[in-house]
Amino acid sequence: MKNIRKYINLLLAATVLTVGFTSCEKSDYPDRYRATEGLPTIYGVRYVDTGIHTEQAFMEETLCILGENLRSVHDICFNDQPAVLNTSYITDNTLIVTVPKTMAVEETDKIYFSNKAGETVTYPFRVLPPAPSVREMSFEYAEPGETVSIYGNYFYEKGENNIVVEFAGAEVPHSDIEIVSLNEIRVKIPADAKPGRVKVSTASGLSQSAFVYKDNRGLLFDFDGTNGLYTINFGWHPTPVVEEGVNGSKCLMLDGSAETITADGGDWHDGKFHFEYWAGNWQNPETYGDWDGRRLCDVVDFSNFKNMCLKFEVNIDSAAPWTGCPCQIIFSDVTLVSNGDAGVTDKYGNTLAGCNNTYFNNSTTSLPRYLWRPWAATGSYDTGGKWVTVTIPFSAFTSYWDGTAASGTLTADSFANLEFFFAGGSKEEGTPGCKPVIKIDNIRAVPAR
Repeated sequence: MKNIRKYINLLLAATVLTVGFTSCEKSDYPDRYRATEGLPTIYGVRYVDTGIHTEQAFMEETLCILGENLRSVHDICFNDQPAVLNTSYITDNTLIVTVPKTMAVEETDKIYFSNKAGETVTYPFRVLPPAPSVREMSFEYAEPGETVSIYGNYFYEKGENNIVVEFAGAEVPHSDIEIVSLNEIRVKIPADAKPGRVKVSTASGLSQSAFVYKDNRGLLFDFDGTNGLYTINFGWHPTPVVEEGVNGSKCLMLDGSAETITADGGDWHDGKFHFEYWAGNWQNPETYGDWDGRRLCDVVDFSNFKNMCLKFEVNIDSAAPWTGCPCQIIFSDVTLVSNGDAGVTDKYGNTLAGCNNTYFNNSTTSLPRYLWRPWAATGSYDTGGKWVTVTIPFSAFTSYWDGTAASGTLTADSFANLEFFFAGGSKEEGTPGCKPVIKIDNIRAVPAR
């Protein structure tokens, strides 16, 4: 009897709770969202912030759909891209929605409104990508008449709205532009192109590059002795300068044809694979008075180095690819290494360290540097014997000798010396046995934007 009574009491309690919930739902949530049947009727679209009616919008803009029976809408697609619906912003006559941020695979210039049953009505509407962005150029020192790739985003054409590419002093004929993808266009540099920024325009707007075509700002080494340093050796290893550089100029040659990189994490290729520029002229006191031998931070202003990047051109033939062992790109100050005797004082009051081979793998100093590994993604790297531009933000100079994070810090004075040293890294990465021949030209330090 007790069990029966207990069961009846539980049943009564459940009934009371159910009635209570139903009552609360009706009395406390009178405006609770309820989808309707049928299909919507669409009257128009306007911007939420201005109220202006429109027949097109950029991706990620927020719109208000006007119509009737809009609570019947279960799904919305702009072209073939679904939008996110929030029932808190849907009434019978208005529906607020944000245009998807993904480009359509197939552009139909329509919005599709579907109900829960899958029935659909359409409304003509055009989605515009954002204005293009221009990130980098494959070879910044290319001559007029050469074809280069420009990388960025939202490179597109639609209807009669052609993409437009402009160099300083010259616009690229449309016939000399090839849209490879949304992120790449190939252009032939026009005859009258001058040094300067590159502009790209689409129906969505105009963008200007952060890079400068034929940029000669912040030039540290052109290896010609005209606008850059290093006409002679300034370190222990006289790296060859050859007349095979950009546009027939001179360049640095790191020739590994007679030396094999073992890529074992302990490599020390300071013969054929080591470019050193140590500031100093063996003076006492050191004045850095000659053309070569100056501190790099006296040639270029590095006070804002965190917002700058290192650039240079590189050329590697496919017959001699680079497959392992990082190139350590190391900046340092004269208290760590210098071209002269140790203990000498310079005109700034610094005590110079002199020539040595200990500072770059000193775990106490743990000097930050960049480990350049362009082969890491595919296992092999070459440029097909063509010149390409390499861009490395100084914010990426964070590694130590073995690839771990460096504990030291860089300051503006750290940018007195420069080395490209094929050594160290981790033994777990890279393929041994390569003999790359690497040409480098136009080493420069420029603003990132």
